[in-house]
Amino acid sequence: MRDVLFIKTSSLGDVIHHMPAIADARRNAPDARITWLVEEAFAPLVRLHPGVARVIPVAWRRWRKALAREETWREIAAAWRDLRGLRFDLVIDAQGLMRSAVMAKAARGIRHGYAFGSIREPLASLAYDVRHKVSRKLHAIERNRMLAAASLGYELTGPPDYGLQLDPPPADQPYTVLLHATAQRGKEWAHENWIAVGRSLAASGLVPLLPWGTIEEKARAEEIAAALPGARIPERQPLDAMARLIAGATLVIGVDTGLLHLAAACAVPLIAIFVASEPGLTGPMGQGAIDILGQKGRPPSASQVIDSAARMIARR
Repeated sequence: MRDVLFIKTSSLGDVIHHMPAIADARRNAPDARITWLVEEAFAPLVRLHPGVARVIPVAWRRWRKALAREETWREIAAAWRDLRGLRFDLVIDAQGLMRSAVMAKAARGIRHGYAFGSIREPLASLAYDVRHKVSRKLHAIERNRMLAAASLGYELTGPPDYGLQLDPPPADQPYTVLLHATAQRGKEWAHENWIAVGRSLAASGLVPLLPWGTIEEKARAEEIAAALPGARIPERQPLDAMARLIAGATLVIGVDTGLLHLAAACAVPLIAIFVASEPGLTGPMGQGAIDILGQKGRPPSASQVIDSAARMIARR
C-alpha cells in the first residue's frame, strides 16, 4: 500500500475543487492510503470524504495573525515535528504556493507538484522532486485532477465526481438556501434582489434559509430575512453540518463564494450569481443542475434569477 499525502490547505472553494481528484485517486489507485493536509477550519468537511484515510489540520490562517506570540511559534514547531515524523511514498502539493511548498518540504517522501510555469507562485516548484506541466487556462477542478493523475500514474477519464456521501438533516418543510454572504464586498448582490427572489421562493412553498459566517453577514441576513415571510437564519455551524444542510435543499442560490461550490459538490439544483468575477476558471461544476447567471461587471437581474428558479423547481 502506498501512503500518499495531498496538500491543499485553503480556501474553501479550493478545498472543494480538490475533492474530485481524491475521488479519482481512490478509484484509480486503490492501493493508495490518502492523507490530506488542510486548514483546521476545513478539516470537518474533508473528513466527510470516504477517500481520505487521515486528515492533518494546520492553522496557518490563525498563526499568521499572531506571529509575535511565543505560543504561535510553539504550535508551528510542534506541527513541523509531527509532519516530519510521518513517512509518505508520495507528497503531492496541489496548492502550488510558497507556504504549501514549505509544508511539502517538511514532509518526507517524493514530492510532486506543478511545473514552474503552471502555478501562480513559480518558485514553489523548486521544492518538488517531480514537476508536472498543467495548463493554467483549465478549470481548477481539472488542474487538480490532472496533477493527481500524473503523480499517481493513471489516465484521467470521466466527469468530475466529488465523492461526497451526505445524509441531509430531517426537515419539516422543503427549503431553499440563499448564499448571500461573501468575503469580498464587490461580489455581493443587492439586498433588494435577494428580497425579490426570496419572496418568490416563499410564495412557491420553500422556506428561505440565510446562513452566515461573520457578525456583519448575520446582520445582512437579518435585514433580508425581515422582509421575507417565514425566512430562517440558521445558527453558525461547522462545515460538515453546513454540507448536510445544503445537501437537503430543494434549491440553492448563491454568489461566488466557497459554499456555492459545496452546493455543486452536493449535486443540489444550483443557481450561481456572478457579479465581479468570471465563472470560466473557477465557476461551479457538478453533476446536479447548475445555472450560471451574470459575469464580471454585469450581474443578473432579480427577474432572471426568479425565472431560472421557477424552471429548476418545475423540473425537480
